[in-house]
Amino acid sequence: MALPSLAISSQQGQLTGDGLEGFYRAGRRLLSRCLLRVAGREPIAVQARMVAADRARFVATLRPVVDGGPDPDIMVERIRHADGTERITLRSSATRPLRLPVEVALGTDLAELGAVAAGRPGRELSATVHDSGMRWSWSSSAGHAVVTADPPPRDALASAGLLRWEFDLPPGGTWSVELRVRSGGGTASRPVGHGAVRPLAAAESAGDDARVGPLLRTCAEDLHALLLRDPAHPSDLYLAAGAPWRCGLAPAEALAAARMALPLGTRLAAGTLRSLARTQLSGTGRESGMIPGPLRDAGPHLPPGCTGTEATLLFPALLAEARRWGLPEQEVAELLPTAERCLQWLRTAVGDGVYLADPGPGGPLRCETQAHAHRAALLGADLLDAHGRPGAVELCQWAEALRTRFREDFWAEDRGGGRPAAARTPDGRLLPHLGSAAAHLLDTGLLGGGLMAPGLLDKVQTEQLARLLGGPALDSGWGLRSLGVREASYNPFGHRGGAVRVQETALAVGGLAAAGYEKESSSLLRGVLSASEAFGFRLPEMYAGEQRSEGGAPLPHPAACRPAATAAASGVQLLTALVGIRPDAPAGTVTLRPMRSAPLGEIGLAGLRVAGAPFSVRVSRLGLAMVEEAAEGLQLGV
Repeated sequence: MALPSLAISSQQGQLTGDGLEGFYRAGRRLLSRCLLRVAGREPIAVQARMVAADRARFVATLRPVVDGGPDPDIMVERIRHADGTERITLRSSATRPLRLPVEVALGTDLAELGAVAAGRPGRELSATVHDSGMRWSWSSSAGHAVVTADPPPRDALASAGLLRWEFDLPPGGTWSVELRVRSGGGTASRPVGHGAVRPLAAAESAGDDARVGPLLRTCAEDLHALLLRDPAHPSDLYLAAGAPWRCGLAPAEALAAARMALPLGTRLAAGTLRSLARTQLSGTGRESGMIPGPLRDAGPHLPPGCTGTEATLLFPALLAEARRWGLPEQEVAELLPTAERCLQWLRTAVGDGVYLADPGPGGPLRCETQAHAHRAALLGADLLDAHGRPGAVELCQWAEALRTRFREDFWAEDRGGGRPAAARTPDGRLLPHLGSAAAHLLDTGLLGGGLMAPGLLDKVQTEQLARLLGGPALDSGWGLRSLGVREASYNPFGHRGGAVRVQETALAVGGLAAAGYEKESSSLLRGVLSASEAFGFRLPEMYAGEQRSEGGAPLPHPAACRPAATAAASGVQLLTALVGIRPDAPAGTVTLRPMRSAPLGEIGLAGLRVAGAPFSVRVSRLGLAMVEEAAEGLQLGV
């Protein structure tokens, strides 16, 4: 994929028109069927692999002479690009010349992705011969699609959507044809991630564990493939939530992914913040100051939560941390009024109380919502104080009151040492089920001088939470389950009821490492790293929470986006957590807090961005960090 374009097929390489298969652009299927036949037969698929985020390579073989023995004489290679280009190449190993007919059968319904996903594809449309290929048209809203071929076909049969060539292939010879799919009457727009100036740094990783390099490279490629432009302000970029289901802006996911991707630079964060600032609700009502967002399912024990609440609380936190990573002060100042309105909404929503309901008022008091609110208050206060704006003292006082009350009101005692409750009902009843949402309690946020903000739990409670996150009920061996196996309604495929969610696993890895619980952090890190290898290093947003077994592999979730913005950004978070990079660009310092146990052995990260300049660091097998490249004048903090 390279948004707004993507291509979906099976590992066979053929586009059959079944299910979601096809070339899509801007949410419409331009081509659903592209079936290749050579000498009257379909080639036998032998390999399919991703070459990069925006292209795949399919290899098949063929025996053009049926009685010529078991060895294939023809290799068929298809290089498919997300932008609608496919190059088909035939290579001969035969000892004599071959006369080969090649046919490509094309078709489309010009259906919208949502309709195809819901099982309501349109009927296949009639084609007309056009230029050197085929053309389909339907309504004015759907427009038309065109496929052209180079070289042009010898024959074109519109009734079957068939293009046909016939040629002589000498021994050792090759023959190629390039197909191009386009919509409307113009050419495809250039994907955002393919611009001359890439918004994310081309970081690299290498070390004792050979998996770290392809993981970081694939995650960075997926982030670029998911980039979109704000239609009204093309210079502002943000991430789509994921493909194929959510190829548009989801505010909470876009902010969370931009935050985890800060080690690759602040340009994505700035574009995301500016785009969402323009959506902030105004007026004097209860929702004034919110970043709007839809409701999201919260699993079997809670009603849906409001992603707008999460986005509103993430906005000031991301702005504050982007400033620490090097976002220019002028850009910070331009976005500060929006952050102030987010913080004012928080104080208004809480009112005279301590807790934030979601959705409120009258909704449950969710554990992770309090964690988001606490972080927003502390990082927001830090931001206000740095710019001489009022309100910092009040936010810090409220955050302190929230910490005091939370440690008493949200802790569910049991014989195992207790646990943080998932939520409190409006009537004060605790919902004590245990899941990965508790990892948000460890994601406290970055302040100045390399310090992490305080969390909602005290030291004893944090130690108990670390034990629970590292225990078999939550740690599946592939990552952190969204609901513990012993909880009622556990389902290994429940997307918030037992499946492994990569984002929350990455937050747990970073939070546990920062709090000093490296054993539990390392276990989760190794698990999700092994899962990433099983998925070809293209992490899905979630996968089944089945317990890992020797020789096993994680089970894909049929509804998961892959690639997904938060999962791709989690790969960045996982590897930078090993180094513990804590920049403070305004103060001209960077503090390193590497994992002393060095769970992956020696690791080097090169080409990151701190204070607007390349930053490279290496951690030895002894857990000692050494900066190899940094901005001029950047000092190492203590």
